[in-house]
Amino acid sequence: MNKLIPPFTKEIAKLKVQAAEDAWNSKNPEKVSMAYTIDSKWRNRDQFFTGRKAIVEFLTNKWKDEQYYKLKKHLWSFTNNRISVRFEYEWQDGGTGQWYRTHGNEHWEFDKEGKMQIRDMSANDIKINKSERKL
Repeated sequence: MNKLIPPFTKEIAKLKVQAAEDAWNSKNPEKVSMAYTIDSKWRNRDQFFTGRKAIVEFLTNKWKDEQYYKLKKHLWSFTNNRISVRFEYEWQDGGTGQWYRTHGNEHWEFDKEGKMQIRDMSANDIKINKSERKL
Protein backbone atom coordinates (compact mmCIF):
# COMPACT_ATOMS: atom_id res chain seq x y z
CA MET A 1 0.00 0.00 0.00
CA ASN A 2 1.20 3.51 -0.73
CA LYS A 3 2.34 5.62 2.18
CA LEU A 4 -0.37 7.88 3.51
CA ILE A 5 1.49 11.11 2.80
CA PRO A 6 0.53 14.48 1.33
CA PRO A 7 -0.67 15.61 -1.09
CA PHE A 8 -3.91 13.92 -0.08
CA THR A 9 -6.49 12.46 -2.40
CA LYS A 10 -9.95 11.62 -1.10
CA GLU A 11 -8.93 7.95 -0.87
CA ILE A 12 -5.76 8.72 1.11
CA ALA A 13 -7.63 11.15 3.39
CA LYS A 14 -10.23 8.47 4.17
CA LEU A 15 -7.46 5.97 4.92
CA LYS A 16 -5.75 8.48 7.26
CA VAL A 17 -9.02 9.03 9.11
CA GLN A 18 -9.60 5.28 9.46
CA ALA A 19 -6.03 4.72 10.65
CA ALA A 20 -6.51 7.43 13.30
CA GLU A 21 -9.81 5.91 14.42
CA ASP A 22 -8.25 2.45 14.70
CA ALA A 23 -5.25 3.75 16.66
CA TRP A 24 -7.37 5.74 19.13
CA ASN A 25 -9.72 2.80 19.65
CA SER A 26 -6.69 0.71 20.64
CA LYS A 27 -6.40 2.98 23.70
CA ASN A 28 -2.61 2.58 23.46
CA PRO A 29 -1.07 6.03 24.08
CA GLU A 30 2.38 5.10 22.75
CA LYS A 31 0.93 3.65 19.53
CA VAL A 32 -1.26 6.72 19.00
CA SER A 33 1.64 9.11 19.65
CA MET A 34 3.70 7.63 16.81
CA ALA A 35 1.33 9.16 14.24
CA TYR A 36 2.46 12.63 15.38
CA THR A 37 5.66 14.58 14.86
CA ILE A 38 8.06 14.68 17.79
CA ASP A 39 7.07 18.33 18.35
CA SER A 40 3.39 18.06 17.40
CA LYS A 41 1.26 20.95 18.67
CA TRP A 42 -2.11 20.09 20.20
CA ARG A 43 -5.17 21.97 21.28
CA ASN A 44 -7.61 19.62 22.96
CA ARG A 45 -10.57 21.65 24.18
CA ASP A 46 -8.97 24.11 26.62
CA GLN A 47 -5.61 22.33 26.86
CA PHE A 48 -2.56 23.26 24.80
CA PHE A 49 0.60 21.14 24.73
CA THR A 50 3.49 20.09 22.51
CA GLY A 51 5.31 16.85 21.81
CA ARG A 52 4.90 13.09 21.92
CA LYS A 53 5.70 12.82 25.63
CA ALA A 54 2.84 15.22 26.41
CA ILE A 55 0.55 13.30 24.02
CA VAL A 56 1.27 10.01 25.81
CA GLU A 57 0.68 11.64 29.22
CA PHE A 58 -2.57 13.25 28.05
CA LEU A 59 -3.94 10.04 26.52
CA THR A 60 -2.91 7.91 29.51
CA ASN A 61 -4.87 10.21 31.82
CA LYS A 62 -7.79 10.46 29.38
CA TRP A 63 -8.32 6.72 29.17
CA LYS A 64 -8.01 6.27 32.93
CA ASP A 65 -11.05 8.54 33.32
CA GLU A 66 -12.96 7.60 30.15
CA GLN A 67 -13.88 3.93 30.56
CA TYR A 68 -15.30 1.80 27.70
CA TYR A 69 -14.12 4.44 25.19
CA LYS A 70 -15.33 3.85 21.61
CA LEU A 71 -14.69 6.37 18.80
CA LYS A 72 -15.98 6.94 15.28
CA LYS A 73 -14.36 9.52 12.95
CA HIS A 74 -15.78 10.84 9.67
CA LEU A 75 -13.86 12.69 6.97
CA TRP A 76 -15.25 16.21 6.69
CA SER A 77 -12.83 17.83 4.23
CA PHE A 78 -9.23 17.79 3.06
CA THR A 79 -6.65 19.79 1.13
CA ASN A 80 -3.02 19.24 0.18
CA ASN A 81 -1.71 18.46 3.69
CA ARG A 82 -4.73 19.09 5.92
CA ILE A 83 -7.71 16.98 6.96
CA SER A 84 -10.76 17.92 9.00
CA VAL A 85 -12.91 15.32 10.70
CA ARG A 86 -16.14 15.17 12.62
CA PHE A 87 -16.21 12.60 15.37
CA GLU A 88 -18.24 11.13 18.15
CA TYR A 89 -17.24 8.83 20.92
CA GLU A 90 -18.93 7.25 23.89
CA TRP A 91 -17.50 6.59 27.31
CA GLN A 92 -18.33 6.07 30.94
CA ASP A 93 -16.93 8.39 33.59
CA GLY A 94 -14.71 6.25 35.79
CA GLY A 95 -15.55 8.28 38.88
CA THR A 96 -19.32 8.72 38.62
CA GLY A 97 -20.42 5.94 36.26
CA GLN A 98 -22.25 8.49 34.07
CA TRP A 99 -22.26 7.69 30.34
CA TYR A 100 -21.44 10.38 27.76
CA ARG A 101 -21.43 10.86 24.03
CA THR A 102 -18.87 13.41 22.89
CA HIS A 103 -19.32 15.20 19.55
CA GLY A 104 -16.63 17.33 17.96
CA ASN A 105 -14.37 18.44 15.18
CA GLU A 106 -10.65 18.09 14.60
CA HIS A 107 -8.40 19.90 12.16
CA TRP A 108 -5.14 18.18 11.29
CA GLU A 109 -2.01 19.40 9.50
CA PHE A 110 0.65 16.95 8.32
CA ASP A 111 4.33 17.17 7.50
CA LYS A 112 5.73 15.79 4.23
CA GLU A 113 6.21 12.32 5.80
CA GLY A 114 2.54 12.09 6.79
CA LYS A 115 3.03 12.71 10.53
CA MET A 116 0.52 15.03 12.16
CA GLN A 117 2.22 18.26 13.21
CA ILE A 118 -0.87 20.16 14.37
CA ARG A 119 -4.06 18.80 15.96
CA ASP A 120 -6.81 21.26 16.87
CA MET A 121 -9.86 19.74 18.59
CA SER A 122 -13.18 21.11 19.87
CA ALA A 123 -15.88 18.97 21.47
CA ASN A 124 -19.00 18.86 23.60
CA ASP A 125 -20.04 16.12 26.02
CA ILE A 126 -23.67 15.05 26.26
CA LYS A 127 -24.93 12.91 29.14
CA ILE A 128 -26.64 9.75 27.93
CA ASN A 129 -28.13 6.66 29.49
CA LYS A 130 -26.31 3.39 28.92
CA SER A 131 -29.33 2.24 26.86
CA GLU A 132 -28.81 5.18 24.45
CA ARG A 133 -25.33 4.09 23.36
CA LYS A 134 -24.85 3.81 19.60
CA LEU A 135 -21.21 2.74 19.35
